[in-house]
Amino acid sequence: MTTADRPPTRWALAGDGTSGYGRCFGRLVADGTDVDGEARLADSLLARGGRVLDLGSGMGRVAAALAARGHDVVATEPDEALRAQSRATYPDLEVLPHEALALDAEEVGRFDLVVAVGNVMVYLGEGTERAVLSHVRSLLAPGGRVLVGFHPRSGPAGARDYAPDELAEDARSSGLRVDHRFGSYELHPPADDYCVFVLSAAG
Repeated sequence: MTTADRPPTRWALAGDGTSGYGRCFGRLVADGTDVDGEARLADSLLARGGRVLDLGSGMGRVAAALAARGHDVVATEPDEALRAQSRATYPDLEVLPHEALALDAEEVGRFDLVVAVGNVMVYLGEGTERAVLSHVRSLLAPGGRVLVGFHPRSGPAGARDYAPDELAEDARSSGLRVDHRFGSYELHPPADDYCVFVLSAAG
């Protein structure tokens, strides 16, 4: 899918409807609230010093937490305001401005873990889910995995509804295998209000 063919992301189309995300997590971080749930699970999926790609890194909290745990992290966030917030909050964290489909394996390399949490999957451009998942698969190192988390329905402003079974089918059609599904980053049983998937390359 060329740049000209890509539809705008749902995040971009939502405009000001998504502005509360950065403010909310900015307050939580400033108050010392624990916001590392995703990072703790991601860390448990990695050997020490693993290579991690954080897709849609937002204000940088997950990428920064993984870097602090000793991992080699590449963060990417297309939203300029969130990149600015990330630079202000985590000045040592470099953040690329790329969308998922714009990442080139020759440029960024391959990864032991790709993280797509915080509703990244429900904010992709319409009809690009399989293309993104297929591209993510191409960025995995041997034995690499993908950590995905999102609200499947009634999510934030501008987000699509994305049934867990549909995500699983899209993953399989993109060369990925569903290894695990949970209802939280603390590994609760599958639930209706939040989905956490661990995926890996099929075959």
